[in-house]
Amino acid sequence: MTEKQKPAPEKKAAKSAAEAAPAEAAKKPAKAAKAEASDAADAQKAPKPKRAESADAATPEPAPAPAPAVPPVVMHGGIPAGPMRPLAPPRAPAKAENFAAGDHVVYPTHGVGKVERIAVEEIAGHTLELIHITFDENRMTLRVPTNKARTAGLRKLASKKQFDDVLGVLKGRARIKRTMWSRRAQEYEAKINSGDPAAIAEVVRDLHRNAGQPDQSFSERQIYESALDRLAAEYAALEQIDKPAAIEKLIAHLKSE
Repeated sequence: MTEKQKPAPEKKAAKSAAEAAPAEAAKKPAKAAKAEASDAADAQKAPKPKRAESADAATPEPAPAPAPAVPPVVMHGGIPAGPMRPLAPPRAPAKAENFAAGDHVVYPTHGVGKVERIAVEEIAGHTLELIHITFDENRMTLRVPTNKARTAGLRKLASKKQFDDVLGVLKGRARIKRTMWSRRAQEYEAKINSGDPAAIAEVVRDLHRNAGQPDQSFSERQIYESALDRLAAEYAALEQIDKPAAIEKLIAHLKSE
């Protein structure tokens, strides 16, 4: 063989190696992709680890603090009273007195009445001595146990000397508090129901209007007339005159201030 023909096999081998290199290079990415796909499949098949429960869920919640105690609602006639407001002082018990049939007496919440009789009666298995009091104007009869008469405020008529002091109250200057009318109205009603003629005279004095003064409101007029009627009834029984005449005398005292 000539020297020109000798390198032919080397060229063939080189050519074969050059052709094989791209094929091998092409196979490597394919193998790598296949391996990655296999790893991803294994990862999907592998069991997923359980999520750890949060510390908040594992830790029990603290019990809520007990609600503060709510004070009971004071009721008046079934209606919540709301904030307590000071009224007139409670009625003092009347002094111990002996009553007889025919006596004129004053019961705080009903005014002047007359003792009809005192009798012993049996009520619900109990024997009680009762004072029967009639109120002609209201056509009502009230029975009061003799042992409860003092605490109920039952009393005889005021004396003439005591009523002179009452007339002096009427001549005094009106003392009107600068508070809401609703509160003053409650105080006036408490004074009327106290049975004390001096306290009732204060209501009449404070709510009376002379000529040239502002007119009374409807509720003021009602309380004024109630106090004047209650005071006139006792004055009439004391002076032995009728009630209209007693009202005129009381109004005369109011105008002479």
